[in-house]
Amino acid sequence: MTVFQIILMGLLIICAVSVSFSKNLLNSILIYMSFSLVMSMLWICLESPDLAITEAAVGAGITSVLFFVTLKKIHAIDASEPEKEEEKENE
Repeated sequence: MTVFQIILMGLLIICAVSVSFSKNLLNSILIYMSFSLVMSMLWICLESPDLAITEAAVGAGITSVLFFVTLKKIHAIDASEPEKEEEKENE
């Protein structure tokens, strides 16, 4: 096992733990996307390009887009969210 693969596995553990402790749903999705991308790099290192392409397309691509759409539909994320936070700070 190379040093690069060990670093990638460490990043996987960091992503898994940080998504557990993240309180913001948008940050959790972004961490999940990074987990999938690191996992696809690990599949490349393990000489399995078909799994790497599938992991990148499904894990980081389609699933993340579905999460974003779902959060938008249930109004968990709004485009005006930063403006609301600024208004609360000014009061």
